[in-house]
Amino acid sequence: MRVHFTKMQGAGNDFVVLDETRGLLKLSAGQYRFLADRHFGVGADQVLSVRPSPAAGIDFEYVIHNADGGEVEQCGNGARCFVRYVRDKGLTSRDSVKVRTVSGVIEPRLNPDGRVTVDMGSPVFEPAAIPFDAAGLSPQADGKWEKWHLALGTSADSAIISVAILSMGNPHAVQEIDDVDQAPVRTQGPQVENHPRFPNRVNAGYMQVVDRSHVRLRVWERGAGETLACGTGACAAVVAGIRLGRLDAKVDVQTRGGPLTIAWAGGNSPVLMTGPAVTVFEGEIEVPDL
Repeated sequence: MRVHFTKMQGAGNDFVVLDETRGLLKLSAGQYRFLADRHFGVGADQVLSVRPSPAAGIDFEYVIHNADGGEVEQCGNGARCFVRYVRDKGLTSRDSVKVRTVSGVIEPRLNPDGRVTVDMGSPVFEPAAIPFDAAGLSPQADGKWEKWHLALGTSADSAIISVAILSMGNPHAVQEIDDVDQAPVRTQGPQVENHPRFPNRVNAGYMQVVDRSHVRLRVWERGAGETLACGTGACAAVVAGIRLGRLDAKVDVQTRGGPLTIAWAGGNSPVLMTGPAVTVFEGEIEVPDL
C-alpha cells in the first residue's frame, strides 16, 4: 500500500500525519510501528490520523497511535499539529475546530502569532478514573495537595518514588526533582511506565521548578520512550505544581524541544496549552502488509 503522509512537529515532539477524511486506511498495529520507525519508516513519536466528523457539532475525529503501534487517548502536541494540518490542507477555513478523541472533545485554536492554543479539558484526580490502583495505599500530604509513594520493585531495597498522579485524558505520574538534566528518565522511566498500579501504563514526568512561573520538564511517554516534548505531560506537571502550591496559574514549560505555555485556573476549569506546530516535509511511502 502506498501512503501519502505529512511529517510535523510541535516543540520537537514529531508526528506522521495521515489524511483519512476520504476513507480509512485500515492500518494494522505493525504498519503504524513501521511508519514510526526511524530506520525503516518515516520516523515519529506518534502517528496521527485525521478522520471525518463522527457526530453533529464535531468537525473532525483525531486518532493517535504511539510508536509501538498502540492507540492512546490523547496527545497535546499532536492536537496543535492537527489544527495546523487541517487548516493548511484546506479541510477547514476556521481558526478553531472541535475534535473528537478517545478521551473526549478538544478545541485547538490557531493564534495570530502562529502558535496554537488547545483547550485540553479539565484534569482528573479520582484514582479509578486515571486509572490508578490505590488499593492498600494512602496518599501523603505534600504542600497544599498530596503525593503517592510507589515502590519500583518487590524487594525490600526497591527504590521508592513520590509522585503526583492525575489524568489529562491519559495517565501521568509526576515527580519533582532538583535538576532535570540529572533525572533518571531513561533508566527509571520504563519502570514507572509499566508499574502494576497503572493498568493502562502511565507517562512518567520529571519536573524541576525554577520559580513560580517557570519549570523545566522531561517526560518518558508510554509506548514512545523519552520525547523532546509531551503536551499532556506539560499540562499534568503544571497542574500538579499548582495544586501542590509551587506554581502560579500561568507557567512557561521548557522542554528539550522548546517552550510551551500552560494555564490553569484550578477546580474544574480547563487546562490551556499554547505552543508551536510546524510542517517539516511531505512524502509518500510504500507500507508493507504487516
